[in-house]
Amino acid sequence: MIEKINETVRFIQSFCPEIPRIAMVFGSGISSEALLDQVFARLPYNKIPHFAISTVKNHKGELVIGERAGKTLLLFSGRLHYYEGYSAKEITYPVRILKDLGVEQLILTNAAGGVNPDFNAGDIMQISDHINLFPDHPLRGKNDERLGPRFPDMLHAYNPEFLVQMETLSTTLDIPLRKGVYLASQGPSLETPAEYTMMRFMGADAVGMSTVLETIVAVHSGIKVNGFSVISNECFPIERIVETSEQDVVDMVKKSEDRLMQLVAAWLDNYCP
Repeated sequence: MIEKINETVRFIQSFCPEIPRIAMVFGSGISSEALLDQVFARLPYNKIPHFAISTVKNHKGELVIGERAGKTLLLFSGRLHYYEGYSAKEITYPVRILKDLGVEQLILTNAAGGVNPDFNAGDIMQISDHINLFPDHPLRGKNDERLGPRFPDMLHAYNPEFLVQMETLSTTLDIPLRKGVYLASQGPSLETPAEYTMMRFMGADAVGMSTVLETIVAVHSGIKVNGFSVISNECFPIERIVETSEQDVVDMVKKSEDRLMQLVAAWLDNYCP
């Protein structure tokens, strides 16, 4: 693993004029480069050493390296999922390399079904905690202390300071922002009404098929994590559920993308060192 990481890091560093301190992963339907003043490189995942290839049609599968206000950013346009057939370690490899690249904070985004009855499609939820229902774990097996501790503590998996900062920006920009617990299941089928009900009573506010494994590896690596879910459809109570296609999800996320990017841009400009 260490040798693979070193090879990948050297490759990406050759395209970075400065050390990137911030990385962001775009989920379903999110692909904005409006955050960037300048783009230095676009690297397809199949050109990056040891990266797996995204097979989901609404995920571009490329790493965009750019700059905003003199800060170098890494934007992962598209991610890998367990339902694509990849292991937890393969899914999280793009996160695993971030520490050696110099990244200190990771922003994760996703599309999610809303199981909090107070949430509506199109809402933006800041992730404050998560529930992991994946049948695989990225830290399973022998631990290499050079990568992180054997038992990383997940008490504050999502950066508490960032949560407060985003609440302030939400008020300043007059952009409504929810906060809640994200539950990750393996997919790719959407959940049944009974499963949505179970998840709500487990304490979830939103459900999706990503993000949690990446969060675990980031915490293991000592990287601060910040997460957002765009509520793409309403899943609880049962009478609010309607049949939902992949395109329905993407279309709803696109309607919220500009508001999410405004919040992230404001954070980069006001709080990012």
